[in-house]
Amino acid sequence: MKALPDPVTVVVRRRPLPGREAEFEASLRDLVARLESAPGHRGTGIVRPAAGQREYTLVARFDSAEQAAEWEASGVRAEWLDLVEPFSDGQPLIERQPGLEFWFTPPGSPALRQPPRWKMAVLTVLALYPVSLTFGLLLTPHLLTWPLALRTLLSAVLVVSVMTYLVMPFITRVFAGWLRGEGERGDEAEIS
Repeated sequence: MKALPDPVTVVVRRRPLPGREAEFEASLRDLVARLESAPGHRGTGIVRPAAGQREYTLVARFDSAEQAAEWEASGVRAEWLDLVEPFSDGQPLIERQPGLEFWFTPPGSPALRQPPRWKMAVLTVLALYPVSLTFGLLLTPHLLTWPLALRTLLSAVLVVSVMTYLVMPFITRVFAGWLRGEGERGDEAEIS
């Protein structure tokens, strides 16, 4: 079985020129629209500056490092960079966070607003229950002679692996609108 590529999160920090914030905001909306058609694009979020600050943070997720690199080398992105340049102060700061690192951002760090915890809990149970049940039904009859600690360890390794690499990426994509609260009032685009 071929391993699925790890997702990549690209974090870009940029400041608008003083007095050009409205044009900068319009260019960000244009960028989000352009990103939606990029191959492997999973979602985009924008963190606007806190009061008294000027730095915007854009977070874009891709299915793989290759697809993120394709976007970064694309003509569509180059066109957008030309568009935003007159409104921008200095060069952007860009970080790439491979795999699951983005999901383990420490609390209080300047990251995107997460969905409400109750929504994350509901989705986790929705995903975890059938995976755990399936592994229990398929494995338990074959492992009854194993010590409880080894059965539990094997089950944990399998369930966590399947949840991390298969189920949660799929389920968060399917429920992205619900997690973002589409239709709810809000000023931030959230990552999906």
